[in-house]
Amino acid sequence: MGALLSIPLMAVPSMGTIFGFAASCCGAATCSAVCSACGKCGNSVATRIAYALILLINSILSWIMLTPWAINKLQHLTLDYMKISCPDGECYGWVAVHRINFALGIFHIIMAILLLGVNSSKNPRAAIQNGFWGPKLIAWLALIVVSFFIPEAFFMFWGNYIALIGATLFLLLGLILLVDLAHTWAEYCLERIDSTDSRAWRGVLIGSTLGMYAASLAMTIIQYIFFASSGCSMNQAAITLNLIFLLVVSVVSVHPAIQEYNPKAGLAQSAMVAVYCTYLTMSAVSMEPDDKHCNPLIRAQGTRTTSIVIGAVVTMLTVAYTTTRAATQGVALGGKGKSIRLPDDDEHDMVTQQPDSRREMRAQALRQAVEEGSLPADALDDDDDESDSGTNTSKDDERSSTQYSYALFHIIFFLATAWVATLLTMNIEESTRDGKDFAPVGRTYWASWVKIVSAWVCYGIYAWTLVAPIVLPDRFDFS
Repeated sequence: MGALLSIPLMAVPSMGTIFGFAASCCGAATCSAVCSACGKCGNSVATRIAYALILLINSILSWIMLTPWAINKLQHLTLDYMKISCPDGECYGWVAVHRINFALGIFHIIMAILLLGVNSSKNPRAAIQNGFWGPKLIAWLALIVVSFFIPEAFFMFWGNYIALIGATLFLLLGLILLVDLAHTWAEYCLERIDSTDSRAWRGVLIGSTLGMYAASLAMTIIQYIFFASSGCSMNQAAITLNLIFLLVVSVVSVHPAIQEYNPKAGLAQSAMVAVYCTYLTMSAVSMEPDDKHCNPLIRAQGTRTTSIVIGAVVTMLTVAYTTTRAATQGVALGGKGKSIRLPDDDEHDMVTQQPDSRREMRAQALRQAVEEGSLPADALDDDDDESDSGTNTSKDDERSSTQYSYALFHIIFFLATAWVATLLTMNIEESTRDGKDFAPVGRTYWASWVKIVSAWVCYGIYAWTLVAPIVLPDRFDFS
């Protein structure tokens, strides 16, 4: 049983080195140093990078545990003196993936509970989110170890029901936020054009719209050429339906009735939705199995292990990045989003009385300058930072208000762990048939159909945002 405690840490060569690297990268100081090399970076950005790295490492570790290679390598490192066995079955495979992702999921649930109601870094509990990386890493690894002592029956229920529901919610959340991003981007460009009458912003809006439609068309042509040959009816249907939906939402977005109720709707939003859904469809047909000779990419691959490793790492990087973006883009879910929030006691009025001190005089002068437009709104935050004596908060961009909801951030990361576990284990018999090699991530018909249906749902959500003002006019006001 003592050997069981070492499984999560010793599964691959130099895994201790990998986790040491993770610990150093996840330190707040290291993240801040990396960010500073790229420019000014606030504490909130360093924190998000750290949590994304943890999710990435956890996902890769889960993927490694799909095959007996990890256990065999551990036994080899101990010169075959240590035989690894779990109380109720193999220590790798389907259950091991759910154990590891369950551990990280519980970690994020606990963090969400601890951080409920935290609105700024002035709250003492904010340090739990942005600091204490050593204890948090130890807690994460301890939860992984503890998860291997939980009976297998629990994870059969967890994997078949709870994780599947969480994965579905994660996909829906991502689609909703993508549609919200499309509207936000187009509306922002229109506001800049209206306020500045800038040709540059007109060029950005028109150029990005044409570019995304061109990319959608190019991907569609590539799919028809390489993935829609004779006998590939599934691919032909998926590609054709995506093209039809693309044209439908584009026409609907500029329909006079839609424009009457929502004049900001247009092709810019449709282009972003179209390019994303076309990418999903192309990803689906390019990652399906090749049992019907409909995926030439698999036949064209060179070294199988190398291609699978690269594909898995890229997939996990994408999941980590998407999760971090979704967790901080809370506009569609009622979160803070990117809006600028000033302290509650900051009222931008005329200076009508003599301040009591030099500090108050400076604060009132800054408020007046911000109100007149002479200074940006974050100048007040900088002033707040400089006024706190004894502490260096030059990188703290959440003194007045957090950049995102901490609790919602961790809930979304919990859903992401459910999605990773489901992605790795659904139809696992197809991807680990030989039992000796790394398992390709997402190369199952189930994963392909999830992406295809997700594209259809995304079109549906976007279409609803177009027609909703007509169906429910009392709930929308675009005046």
